[in-house]
Amino acid sequence: MEFLEVIRKRKTTNGPFLETPVSKEHQHLLMEAASRAPSHFNSQPWRFVLIENAATRQRIAELGGASMERLIAEGKFFERYRPYFRFSEEEMEERRDGILIDQLPGPLRPFTRQIMSPRALGLLRTLRVPQLLGEDNRKLVAGSPLLLAALLDKAEYRPGELSGFYSLLGLGMAIENIWLTTVELGMGIQFVSTPMEVPEAWAEIKRLLEVPETLELMAVYRLGYLPPEKPRPRIDWKSSHRKRIGQYVFRESCKTPEGEA
Repeated sequence: MEFLEVIRKRKTTNGPFLETPVSKEHQHLLMEAASRAPSHFNSQPWRFVLIENAATRQRIAELGGASMERLIAEGKFFERYRPYFRFSEEEMEERRDGILIDQLPGPLRPFTRQIMSPRALGLLRTLRVPQLLGEDNRKLVAGSPLLLAALLDKAEYRPGELSGFYSLLGLGMAIENIWLTTVELGMGIQFVSTPMEVPEAWAEIKRLLEVPETLELMAVYRLGYLPPEKPRPRIDWKSSHRKRIGQYVFRESCKTPEGEA
């Protein structure tokens, strides 16, 4: 596949993966891709844990599902992320950022705009939306044949110092290399973010992975091979729009937006 095609096809996989285990060869290719990312003075501050053990994956899935359910039920999810929700193609075309909520169960569709509002918590609870999203999240993570934990070496990662920024930048580029490589390998990847927002859940994942004091757990991802048909979760979104070049690029100074070619 041509490199620019890989970049353009890169996406987050919201749906399930095949149960097929990710081959050791492909796992090592993903890690090699990560290692080729640039880092400050070639410090290579990243560390990764490849997780295939079924019990560990199941427990992380339970933590992810419970975290999602709690965040939705308490309204914290909508409070934090409401600015990124879009509810029509017209809105998405105008803004060209965020996520378009385009997949909802029938009973929720008449309430689309209200569903993503803190004032609608009563309706969400009545319709068991927190449980629905939590269970879908749990199944997706548990059904993923490979989880990947991304960590940073604390000798390099020192928040508040430039080294902390440099380390985060390097890890981000390493993860992007992994993400692009999944496209080439016929795989998908998704950020398992909800446990990060519940401190006790994140602490348990650290315990499960036996993270030493010398490392900082930064993120967890789920990976697997993509099925020929890609079923969507009951509540889903898409995010294929990108800002026009004049919305994020300037010429010579921040006062002059770049024109279209």
